[in-house]
Amino acid sequence: MAADLATNINIKEPRWDQGTFVGRAKHFFTVTDPRNVLLTNEQLENARQIIRNYKNGTVSPGLSEDELWRAKYIFDSAFHPDTGEKMILIGRMSAQVPMNMTITGCMMTFYKSTPAVLFWQWINQSFNAIVNYTNRSGDAPITVSQLGTAYVSATTGAVATALGLNALTKHVSPLIGRFVPFAAVAAANCINIPLMRQRELKHGIPIMDENGNRLGESTKAAQQAITQVVISRILMASPGMAIPPFIMNTLEKKALLKRFPWMTVIWKMILVFATPLCCALFPQKSSMSISCLEPELQEKIRSSHPGVERVYFNKGL
Repeated sequence: MAADLATNINIKEPRWDQGTFVGRAKHFFTVTDPRNVLLTNEQLENARQIIRNYKNGTVSPGLSEDELWRAKYIFDSAFHPDTGEKMILIGRMSAQVPMNMTITGCMMTFYKSTPAVLFWQWINQSFNAIVNYTNRSGDAPITVSQLGTAYVSATTGAVATALGLNALTKHVSPLIGRFVPFAAVAAANCINIPLMRQRELKHGIPIMDENGNRLGESTKAAQQAITQVVISRILMASPGMAIPPFIMNTLEKKALLKRFPWMTVIWKMILVFATPLCCALFPQKSSMSISCLEPELQEKIRSSHPGVERVYFNKGL
């Protein structure tokens, strides 16, 4: 008869060492697994119940360690780490690959006419806005008014940037024109993410000590978190949008793309690896020295928790 599973496994943290890139990559390959979007509500609730019971010291009969970790990653892929709420399906990181494959493919194909650029950039930025909201840091509620203002500002600014870049490239070579979607996406990420997460920049995000005790909210931590997310998102788009222009331009010149249209699938598959690898550039549980926080917050922490030298926070994705 198999021994009961120990109750001292730390499932609050990822299974692999997050101090290394390889460990973070393994973690995010599991979290961003596209197959997770196919899980039913019953499977998600079952995983949540397993995790909830385990945290309370109750082990489901016959549960193995691998099954426990599988439940944890199903839970992590669908429920927000700070609020615990079930995330919007297309906003989950596991939906990034299929959604980006579709949207990026259309942006790379329909980049010549202004209406097409306008439409697909609006679709892309609306999708990004959902992702940015879904994967925000912190647990403070956002009003409908705040969310609406952020969405309109983010999508309008990003789409205007894309149209401006498109207008500048009307008289350049087709190869240069193919880079317009990537340049637009990179610029738009610098607009969309901070605007959709502007509440964090104004009011701060929760910071904790190494044991998870909440110490306050910091705007400095929010700035670092959002900067890291912007960098990750731009690099996430680069393999699928910065490299393929050379390939597709060559294929079109040799008429191979018309003869073998399935070849475009190859570069789309890059997204399967780009999403988790770029998410892994920075730990999701980020940290900073207490000396980098706001002066008043430094003073508060030093008086109430004199031994704390570093603080930790969820940077979002």
